[in-house]
Amino acid sequence: MLILNMFRGFCMALADSVPGVSGGTIAFLLGFYDDFIGSLNSLISGSMSERKKALIFLIKLGLGWVIGMGISALVLSALFEKHVYVLSSLFFGLTLFAIPVVANEERDSLKGKYHNLIFSLFGAGLVIAITVINAHVGESKSFDNVTLWLVIYTFIAAMIAISAMVLPGISGSTLLLCFGIYNSVINSIKELLHLNFKYLPMLIVFGLGVLTGIIAIIRSVKKCLEKYRSQTIYTVLGLMAGSLYAILNGPTTLDIPKPAVTLSTFSIIAFIGGGAILVMLELLRYLMEKNVSEE
Repeated sequence: MLILNMFRGFCMALADSVPGVSGGTIAFLLGFYDDFIGSLNSLISGSMSERKKALIFLIKLGLGWVIGMGISALVLSALFEKHVYVLSSLFFGLTLFAIPVVANEERDSLKGKYHNLIFSLFGAGLVIAITVINAHVGESKSFDNVTLWLVIYTFIAAMIAISAMVLPGISGSTLLLCFGIYNSVINSIKELLHLNFKYLPMLIVFGLGVLTGIIAIIRSVKKCLEKYRSQTIYTVLGLMAGSLYAILNGPTTLDIPKPAVTLSTFSIIAFIGGGAILVMLELLRYLMEKNVSEE
Protein backbone atom coordinates (compact mmCIF):
# COMPACT_ATOMS: atom_id res chain seq x y z
CA MET A 1 0.00 0.00 0.00
CA LEU A 2 3.00 2.32 0.44
CA ILE A 3 3.75 2.39 -3.28
CA LEU A 4 0.07 2.73 -4.17
CA ASN A 5 -0.50 5.65 -1.81
CA MET A 6 2.74 7.33 -2.88
CA PHE A 7 1.56 7.04 -6.47
CA ARG A 8 -1.80 8.54 -5.49
CA GLY A 9 -0.01 11.44 -3.81
CA PHE A 10 2.23 11.86 -6.84
CA CYS A 11 -0.82 12.15 -9.11
CA MET A 12 -2.43 14.64 -6.73
CA ALA A 13 0.70 16.80 -6.80
CA LEU A 14 0.78 16.84 -10.59
CA ALA A 15 -2.82 18.06 -10.55
CA ASP A 16 -2.29 20.55 -7.73
CA SER A 17 0.71 22.08 -9.49
CA VAL A 18 -1.16 23.04 -12.66
CA PRO A 19 -4.20 25.28 -13.19
CA GLY A 20 -6.93 22.85 -14.15
CA VAL A 21 -8.06 19.77 -12.24
CA SER A 22 -7.52 19.78 -8.47
CA GLY A 23 -5.76 17.17 -6.38
CA GLY A 24 -9.17 16.55 -4.85
CA THR A 25 -10.50 15.66 -8.30
CA ILE A 26 -7.66 13.18 -8.79
CA ALA A 27 -8.47 11.61 -5.41
CA PHE A 28 -12.09 11.50 -6.53
CA LEU A 29 -11.27 9.94 -9.91
CA LEU A 30 -8.90 7.37 -8.38
CA GLY A 31 -11.47 6.39 -5.76
CA PHE A 32 -9.82 7.43 -2.47
CA TYR A 33 -11.38 10.87 -1.92
CA ASP A 34 -13.46 9.87 1.11
CA ASP A 35 -10.39 8.29 2.74
CA PHE A 36 -8.42 11.47 2.02
CA ILE A 37 -11.00 13.85 3.52
CA GLY A 38 -11.70 11.48 6.40
CA SER A 39 -8.00 11.24 7.25
CA LEU A 40 -7.58 15.03 7.25
CA ASN A 41 -10.60 15.37 9.50
CA SER A 42 -9.40 12.59 11.85
CA LEU A 43 -5.97 14.18 12.08
CA ILE A 44 -7.56 17.39 13.33
CA SER A 45 -10.36 16.12 15.56
CA GLY A 46 -10.13 12.32 15.82
CA SER A 47 -9.16 10.05 18.70
CA MET A 48 -5.53 9.09 19.27
CA SER A 49 -5.88 5.83 17.32
CA GLU A 50 -7.74 7.59 14.50
CA ARG A 51 -5.06 10.27 14.33
CA LYS A 52 -2.31 7.67 14.18
CA LYS A 53 -4.02 5.80 11.34
CA ALA A 54 -4.74 9.06 9.49
CA LEU A 55 -1.16 10.27 9.93
CA ILE A 56 0.30 7.07 8.47
CA PHE A 57 -2.03 7.31 5.45
CA LEU A 58 -1.28 11.01 4.89
CA ILE A 59 2.48 10.53 5.24
CA LYS A 60 2.38 7.91 2.47
CA LEU A 61 0.37 10.29 0.28
CA GLY A 62 2.65 13.15 1.29
CA LEU A 63 5.83 11.41 0.19
CA GLY A 64 4.46 10.96 -3.31
CA TRP A 65 3.04 14.49 -3.28
CA VAL A 66 6.40 16.08 -2.42
CA ILE A 67 8.15 14.15 -5.20
CA GLY A 68 5.46 15.07 -7.72
CA MET A 69 5.42 18.74 -6.72
CA GLY A 70 9.21 18.98 -6.94
CA ILE A 71 9.28 17.49 -10.43
CA SER A 72 6.38 19.69 -11.53
CA ALA A 73 8.01 22.87 -10.23
CA LEU A 74 11.26 22.15 -12.06
CA VAL A 75 9.46 21.46 -15.35
CA LEU A 76 6.53 23.89 -15.24
CA SER A 77 8.47 27.01 -14.32
CA ALA A 78 10.31 26.82 -17.63
CA LEU A 79 7.42 25.54 -19.74
CA PHE A 80 4.96 28.14 -18.51
CA GLU A 81 7.20 30.96 -19.70
CA LYS A 82 8.06 29.43 -23.07
CA HIS A 83 4.88 27.52 -23.97
CA VAL A 84 2.18 29.29 -21.97
CA TYR A 85 -0.48 28.97 -24.69
CA VAL A 86 0.09 25.24 -25.13
CA LEU A 87 -0.12 24.66 -21.36
CA SER A 88 -3.17 26.91 -21.03
CA SER A 89 -4.88 24.87 -23.75
CA LEU A 90 -3.95 21.65 -21.93
CA PHE A 91 -5.27 22.98 -18.63
CA PHE A 92 -8.44 24.15 -20.38
CA GLY A 93 -9.00 20.64 -21.73
CA LEU A 94 -8.33 19.06 -18.33
CA THR A 95 -10.90 21.28 -16.65
CA LEU A 96 -13.55 21.18 -19.36
CA PHE A 97 -13.50 17.39 -19.67
CA ALA A 98 -13.44 16.98 -15.89
CA ILE A 99 -16.79 18.78 -15.49
CA PRO A 100 -18.92 15.96 -17.01
CA VAL A 101 -16.79 13.36 -15.19
CA VAL A 102 -17.54 14.92 -11.79
CA ALA A 103 -21.20 15.46 -12.77
CA ASN A 104 -21.53 11.81 -13.79
CA GLU A 105 -19.94 10.57 -10.57
CA GLU A 106 -22.31 12.76 -8.54
CA ARG A 107 -25.44 12.28 -10.68
CA ASP A 108 -27.45 11.10 -7.65
CA SER A 109 -26.65 14.38 -5.88
CA LEU A 110 -27.50 16.48 -8.93
CA LYS A 111 -30.49 14.76 -10.55
CA GLY A 112 -33.83 16.37 -9.77
CA LYS A 113 -32.24 19.15 -7.70
CA TYR A 114 -31.81 21.67 -10.46
CA HIS A 115 -32.92 24.53 -8.23
CA ASN A 116 -29.40 24.31 -6.81
CA LEU A 117 -28.03 25.60 -10.12
CA ILE A 118 -27.99 28.97 -8.38
CA PHE A 119 -24.95 27.68 -6.46
CA SER A 120 -23.21 26.94 -9.78
CA LEU A 121 -23.83 30.51 -10.92
CA PHE A 122 -22.40 31.76 -7.62
CA GLY A 123 -19.29 29.57 -7.97
CA ALA A 124 -18.64 30.62 -11.57
CA GLY A 125 -19.25 34.29 -10.79
CA LEU A 126 -16.86 34.18 -7.83
CA VAL A 127 -13.93 32.85 -9.86
CA ILE A 128 -14.56 35.25 -12.75
CA ALA A 129 -14.81 38.19 -10.34
CA ILE A 130 -11.50 37.30 -8.65
CA THR A 131 -9.83 37.00 -12.07
CA VAL A 132 -11.18 40.35 -13.29
CA ILE A 133 -10.33 42.19 -10.07
CA ASN A 134 -6.79 40.81 -10.03
CA ALA A 135 -6.29 41.80 -13.68
CA HIS A 136 -7.21 45.39 -12.87
CA VAL A 137 -5.13 45.65 -9.69
CA GLY A 138 -1.98 45.19 -11.74
CA GLU A 139 0.41 45.15 -8.77
CA SER A 140 3.50 42.94 -8.98
CA LYS A 141 3.35 39.94 -6.67
CA SER A 142 6.84 38.57 -7.17
CA PHE A 143 8.21 36.79 -4.10
CA ASP A 144 11.67 38.35 -4.45
CA ASN A 145 10.44 41.65 -2.99
CA VAL A 146 8.79 40.93 0.38
CA THR A 147 6.33 43.50 1.73
CA LEU A 148 3.76 43.34 4.52
CA TRP A 149 0.97 43.57 1.93
CA LEU A 150 2.44 40.65 -0.03
CA VAL A 151 2.75 38.53 3.13
CA ILE A 152 -0.91 39.11 4.08
CA TYR A 153 -2.11 38.67 0.49
CA THR A 154 -0.16 35.41 0.00
CA PHE A 155 -1.34 34.00 3.34
CA ILE A 156 -5.01 34.64 2.49
CA ALA A 157 -4.60 33.35 -1.09
CA ALA A 158 -3.00 30.15 0.22
CA MET A 159 -5.89 29.60 2.65
CA ILE A 160 -8.43 29.95 -0.16
CA ALA A 161 -6.40 27.86 -2.61
CA ILE A 162 -6.08 24.88 -0.26
CA SER A 163 -9.85 24.94 0.17
CA ALA A 164 -10.10 24.33 -3.57
CA MET A 165 -7.37 21.69 -3.61
CA VAL A 166 -9.29 19.41 -1.24
CA LEU A 167 -12.56 19.77 -3.18
CA PRO A 168 -13.28 17.51 -6.17
CA GLY A 169 -13.42 20.34 -8.67
CA ILE A 170 -11.56 23.58 -9.18
CA SER A 171 -7.78 23.50 -8.90
CA GLY A 172 -6.08 25.46 -6.15
CA SER A 173 -3.51 26.43 -8.76
CA THR A 174 -6.28 27.99 -10.82
CA LEU A 175 -7.15 30.18 -7.85
CA LEU A 176 -3.47 31.05 -7.41
CA LEU A 177 -3.57 32.02 -11.07
CA CYS A 178 -6.61 34.20 -10.35
CA PHE A 179 -4.78 35.84 -7.45
CA GLY A 180 -1.69 36.35 -9.60
CA ILE A 181 0.81 34.38 -7.49
CA TYR A 182 0.86 31.03 -9.33
CA ASN A 183 4.11 31.76 -11.16
CA SER A 184 5.68 33.17 -8.00
CA VAL A 185 4.94 29.98 -6.05
CA ILE A 186 6.18 27.64 -8.79
CA ASN A 187 9.34 29.68 -9.39
CA SER A 188 10.04 29.91 -5.65
CA ILE A 189 9.78 26.13 -5.25
CA LYS A 190 12.13 25.69 -8.21
CA GLU A 191 14.64 28.15 -6.73
CA LEU A 192 14.48 26.45 -3.34
CA LEU A 193 15.22 23.09 -4.98
CA HIS A 194 18.30 24.80 -6.43
CA LEU A 195 19.24 25.80 -2.84
CA ASN A 196 18.37 29.46 -3.34
CA PHE A 197 16.93 30.30 0.09
CA LYS A 198 15.99 33.86 -0.84
CA TYR A 199 12.44 32.70 -1.54
CA LEU A 200 12.10 30.54 1.58
CA PRO A 201 10.39 33.20 3.78
CA MET A 202 7.50 33.64 1.33
CA LEU A 203 7.16 29.88 0.88
CA ILE A 204 6.90 29.57 4.67
CA VAL A 205 4.15 32.21 4.63
CA PHE A 206 2.42 30.29 1.87
CA GLY A 207 2.78 27.02 3.82
CA LEU A 208 1.34 28.58 6.97
CA GLY A 209 -1.62 29.80 4.95
CA VAL A 210 -2.15 26.29 3.60
CA LEU A 211 -2.04 24.74 7.10
CA THR A 212 -4.41 27.38 8.47
CA GLY A 213 -6.78 26.78 5.58
CA ILE A 214 -6.81 23.03 6.18
CA ILE A 215 -7.54 23.44 9.89
CA ALA A 216 -10.19 26.09 9.23
CA ILE A 217 -12.14 24.49 6.41
CA ILE A 218 -11.65 20.72 6.35
CA ARG A 219 -14.40 20.00 8.89
CA SER A 220 -16.72 22.40 7.08
CA VAL A 221 -16.01 20.70 3.76
CA LYS A 222 -16.70 17.28 5.26
CA LYS A 223 -19.97 18.48 6.80
CA CYS A 224 -21.07 20.19 3.58
CA LEU A 225 -20.42 17.01 1.60
CA GLU A 226 -22.38 14.98 4.17
CA LYS A 227 -25.34 17.32 4.81
CA TYR A 228 -25.45 19.59 1.75
CA ARG A 229 -23.83 17.45 -0.92
CA SER A 230 -26.04 18.61 -3.78
CA GLN A 231 -25.44 22.31 -3.11
CA THR A 232 -21.71 21.67 -2.63
CA ILE A 233 -21.31 19.72 -5.88
CA TYR A 234 -23.28 22.32 -7.83
CA THR A 235 -20.95 24.99 -6.37
CA VAL A 236 -17.90 22.94 -7.33
CA LEU A 237 -19.16 22.58 -10.91
CA GLY A 238 -19.67 26.35 -11.04
CA LEU A 239 -16.16 26.95 -9.75
CA MET A 240 -14.82 24.63 -12.45
CA ALA A 241 -16.79 26.43 -15.16
CA GLY A 242 -15.57 29.81 -13.95
CA SER A 243 -11.99 28.57 -13.84
CA LEU A 244 -12.10 28.11 -17.63
CA TYR A 245 -12.16 31.91 -17.89
CA ALA A 246 -9.25 32.17 -15.44
CA ILE A 247 -7.18 29.67 -17.43
CA LEU A 248 -7.72 31.55 -20.69
CA ASN A 249 -6.45 34.66 -18.92
CA GLY A 250 -3.48 32.83 -17.39
CA PRO A 251 -0.87 34.36 -19.76
CA THR A 252 -1.78 37.84 -18.45
CA THR A 253 -0.42 36.86 -14.99
CA LEU A 254 3.16 36.20 -16.16
CA ASP A 255 5.96 38.42 -14.84
CA ILE A 256 6.02 39.82 -18.37
CA PRO A 257 2.28 39.66 -19.21
CA LYS A 258 1.14 38.21 -22.51
CA PRO A 259 -2.29 38.51 -24.17
CA ALA A 260 -5.02 36.12 -23.05
CA VAL A 261 -5.58 32.93 -25.03
CA THR A 262 -7.39 33.50 -28.34
CA LEU A 263 -8.51 31.20 -31.15
CA SER A 264 -5.24 31.85 -32.96
CA THR A 265 -3.08 30.92 -29.92
CA PHE A 266 -5.27 28.06 -28.67
CA SER A 267 -3.72 24.59 -29.22
CA ILE A 268 -6.28 21.97 -30.25
CA ILE A 269 -3.72 19.16 -29.81
CA ALA A 270 -2.95 20.20 -26.23
CA PHE A 271 -6.66 20.61 -25.53
CA ILE A 272 -7.34 17.02 -26.69
CA GLY A 273 -4.34 15.91 -24.65
CA GLY A 274 -6.04 17.26 -21.53
CA GLY A 275 -9.05 15.05 -22.25
CA ALA A 276 -6.78 12.07 -22.93
CA ILE A 277 -5.17 12.48 -19.51
CA LEU A 278 -8.58 12.21 -17.84
CA VAL A 279 -9.42 9.12 -19.87
CA MET A 280 -6.17 7.51 -18.69
CA LEU A 281 -7.00 8.40 -15.09
CA GLU A 282 -10.42 6.79 -15.42
CA LEU A 283 -8.77 3.67 -16.87
CA LEU A 284 -6.26 3.65 -14.02
CA ARG A 285 -9.07 3.89 -11.49
CA TYR A 286 -10.84 0.93 -13.13
CA LEU A 287 -7.67 -1.17 -13.00
CA MET A 288 -7.02 -0.24 -9.36
CA GLU A 289 -10.58 -1.09 -8.31
CA LYS A 290 -10.41 -4.37 -10.22
CA ASN A 291 -7.15 -5.24 -8.48
CA VAL A 292 -8.62 -4.48 -5.04
CA SER A 293 -11.76 -6.56 -5.75
CA GLU A 294 -9.65 -9.53 -6.82
CA GLU A 295 -7.65 -9.34 -3.59
